[in-house]
Amino acid sequence: MTWSFSVGRLLGSDLRIHVTFFLLLAWVGLRAYSDQGWPGAIENIAFVLALFACVLAHEFGHALMARRYGIKTPDITLLPIGGLARLERMPEKPAQEIAVALAGPAVNVVIWGVLVLLGAWPNFDTLDTIDTPVADFMSRLALVNLFLAIFNMIPAFPMDGGRVFRAALCLTMDRVRATRIASIAGQVVAVLLGFGGLMTGNPVLVLIAVFVFVAANAENQDVAMRSVSRRLLARDAMITSFERLSPDDTLTITADAVIRTTQHEFPVVDAKGYLLGFVTRERLFQVLAEDTPRSTSVREIIDTNIPRVPLTTGLEAVLDSLHKGAAAVAVCTSDGQLIGYITRENVGELMIIKGR
Repeated sequence: MTWSFSVGRLLGSDLRIHVTFFLLLAWVGLRAYSDQGWPGAIENIAFVLALFACVLAHEFGHALMARRYGIKTPDITLLPIGGLARLERMPEKPAQEIAVALAGPAVNVVIWGVLVLLGAWPNFDTLDTIDTPVADFMSRLALVNLFLAIFNMIPAFPMDGGRVFRAALCLTMDRVRATRIASIAGQVVAVLLGFGGLMTGNPVLVLIAVFVFVAANAENQDVAMRSVSRRLLARDAMITSFERLSPDDTLTITADAVIRTTQHEFPVVDAKGYLLGFVTRERLFQVLAEDTPRSTSVREIIDTNIPRVPLTTGLEAVLDSLHKGAAAVAVCTSDGQLIGYITRENVGELMIIKGR
């Protein structure tokens, strides 16, 4: 995820923090300092850090349960509105998806129970003083964990309750239709959350609403795309009419190609037609903005980390490579000669043509 950086690895996953998380800490600290001075600022920042430790535990609940079904979690990112565990894929068996979805809220319930055993006494009156030291630290933390468990179980995609809802629907209908229904439910909830955030002046609630709305739509599109892709091969989606660059072409020649064509990715091939890599518009614009001499050859700026697949590769495998950040996927002969290539854009166009 852009604007995030790694702080280490834990239990096989890369831990990342989004830079806006520190803006949240600064906002909480300054607000508490203006009302309560340094003691209040320190306690409130400590409370937010403890809260996000619980959020991290929630995400690891998902990750560790997914691992039981052979699904890895490359990274977990902490955002101002919560955490995001990026699973390689979601299990498609309803029982497994329900288990993975419930594992996160279950961790929050366990934390709540442990805090109660340690002396916390949360009640709903604590909500009025949740952002002040009036209520003791453990009681506030216990109440927030209980709230996280309940909130995440709202049956609206992409929250955990929405995934349980989708899995339950999959028992009586196909996954594409179930995802569409759960996504619509998620977007309805997002609109209600956004309205509530605007009416109460709560910017965090508005941010959560935007995230839920966008994520629900993205998941709906991804599931529909994968459903179609299972019936198609790389040869069905590849671009075969395109302009090539040679490794000795200069940035000037590359810039002319960008203006002359509608391509966003330009394969760089040698004299025998073997792929060396790709140059994207974004990469070209970046080096030009850095005042790189126009006489520089494209071999200096090509992306060589391009997946190569044969014609008969399933399109779903191609989608996996594109989701991992590849600029394009090259379709090559057995000896490495370029036949065509596939991008996110032309896969999306294919899905529309083939029907979702």
